[in-house]
Amino acid sequence: MLHAVIMAGGSGTRFWPQSRHSLPKQLLKLAGTRTMIQQAVDRTSPWIADECTWIVTNAAQAAETKTQLPEVPADNVLIEPCGRNTAPCIGLAAIQLLARDPDATMLVMPADHVISPNDVFQQAVERAVLLIERQPDALVLFGVRPTTAATGFGYIERGDALADSDGTAYRVESFREKPDADTAQTYVKAGRFYWNCGIFVWRAGQILTALEQFEPEMHARLSKLRDAVGTTNWETALAEEFPAMTSISIDYAVLERAAGVFVVEAPFDWDDVGSWPALERLIGVDGDGNTIDAPFVGVDTHGCIVRSTDDNHLIAVAGMEDCIIVHTPDATLVARKSDADAVRKLVKLCEEQGYERFL
Repeated sequence: MLHAVIMAGGSGTRFWPQSRHSLPKQLLKLAGTRTMIQQAVDRTSPWIADECTWIVTNAAQAAETKTQLPEVPADNVLIEPCGRNTAPCIGLAAIQLLARDPDATMLVMPADHVISPNDVFQQAVERAVLLIERQPDALVLFGVRPTTAATGFGYIERGDALADSDGTAYRVESFREKPDADTAQTYVKAGRFYWNCGIFVWRAGQILTALEQFEPEMHARLSKLRDAVGTTNWETALAEEFPAMTSISIDYAVLERAAGVFVVEAPFDWDDVGSWPALERLIGVDGDGNTIDAPFVGVDTHGCIVRSTDDNHLIAVAGMEDCIIVHTPDATLVARKSDADAVRKLVKLCEEQGYERFL
């Protein structure tokens, strides 16, 4: 049976000050009338049943996650005691799935991406599932054809096309780290590289087998946890074993080392919503190039992103260009749009200067 596993433990610091530790970007309405995590569940419902939908998050976000997703059984919201990157996260989900469904296949995806249309996404996943049915040891990921020479994504180099795939599935030739601008441009021109969007399909048992091969210590701890699933010892075992696991991505832990890794070209539209400038793509711009999501008046203001959490708070801007202005009840951000990463620096500075209450 196919299960959806939604990874939802991120902090979303690049969307501060609206994104906070207890309410990060996946729990916000950044594009549309539903939060990003709600949209992630909508993407698979009712195609994947509620009881086969799993959320992996942390203690600070668990209550709000359950409130936003009442259709997902409470026991299907898995709480990591601490962040340990995607390999332990996926391993934690896999052992829970197998306790309920020994033949479980996992669709793994982040909670904070925008994907459309839903039916095209579902069809693409079904193609990946068919590939796994033919090759049960396959590890399948989706690759997005690059539209720009982006330096913020890892890249997948495709190899030979698979028979009977209509030219949409390939063996993975190599993984490439986030490149510099010139290298990214060569990838785009080559035509055989994809952005790695972090969406995967595989059998739960197979990903645990791969972890056993490449990360045996992690697998041993997951095995101890698997023995505790459904028992009164679960919380104690989780608190002991999970923090001791190596913090490593599933890409480094398994995918870059394993055979039988395949990439399916994503036919759907995808956006990772990485920072505030993403709103330009998701919401659009007005005649002055501004992206407005707030009561707003502007004079000689162009190319700005203006947002507020309060519909009763007016933002008035004069003589500004290419800036980000975000208002919340207790913090306001003003930054150059070209330096969106400065938001992360500001968050770190808030921590260092004792302003954690605003984070």
